[in-house]
Amino acid sequence: MNIDKRKLTVHIIIGMIAGIVCGIALNEFGTEGWIDKWVVDGVLDVAGKIFLKLLTVLVVPLVFVSLVCGTAALNDIRRLGRVGLRTVLLYLGTTAAAISLAIVAAVVVQPGAGFDPSAAGEYVGREMPSLKETVIGLVPGNIVKSMAEGNMLPIIFFAVLFGMALVVSGEQGRRIGALFEDANEVIMNLVFMIMLTAPYGVFALVARTFANEGLAAILPLGKYFFLVIAVLVLHAAGTLTMLVRFGARVSPLRFFR
Repeated sequence: MNIDKRKLTVHIIIGMIAGIVCGIALNEFGTEGWIDKWVVDGVLDVAGKIFLKLLTVLVVPLVFVSLVCGTAALNDIRRLGRVGLRTVLLYLGTTAAAISLAIVAAVVVQPGAGFDPSAAGEYVGREMPSLKETVIGLVPGNIVKSMAEGNMLPIIFFAVLFGMALVVSGEQGRRIGALFEDANEVIMNLVFMIMLTAPYGVFALVARTFANEGLAAILPLGKYFFLVIAVLVLHAAGTLTMLVRFGARVSPLRFFR
């Protein structure tokens, strides 16, 4: 299934802009009565929540199937250790670079300056698990329960373990691996199908937010929003470009194209 990604991106941006305009208009005219019941908390709320559910329902099958396929494609279980170590080091390095860049940008720009935190209400965070609990939690006691609850670390652990089992299972493993390759192709097509609804989902989510909060309430967050976009672009143009150029020895223009 082929999708013009550039055209889809343009459509999503148009949907976001149209949602902002529509939401501001609804907020200015008032969202009481039938407008609130049938439009804001009706059509827009239903469309936005359905779009978010369509996205979240894909996370577990996409991660599980793609990791099984990636692990089984190594064909040699000894290569998994080398590839896994490089993957962990790459993940830690890029994460450290992204966090450092974000902290520097936040300290310099101070996007929260002048914002009243009391208006957002009181937030109570969850208690952090200990290192012991985190390590034990990597191994799923019930993989179906982990999938149902969306616990990604046990799912990743089981997917890699299952992929390793396919590698050492010979002909039987190759047959099951071919089935997972087909499933991966089907899931990717499902992702593309859902992304076709993204302009409408983004429109509904943005329009409802602006209709309820209004431009005056959201405007102070604009500084934060544009700072996040700028840092993401800088991270992609800086950190990732250097990794592609000097780590993989591939032209960044060719890679991003």
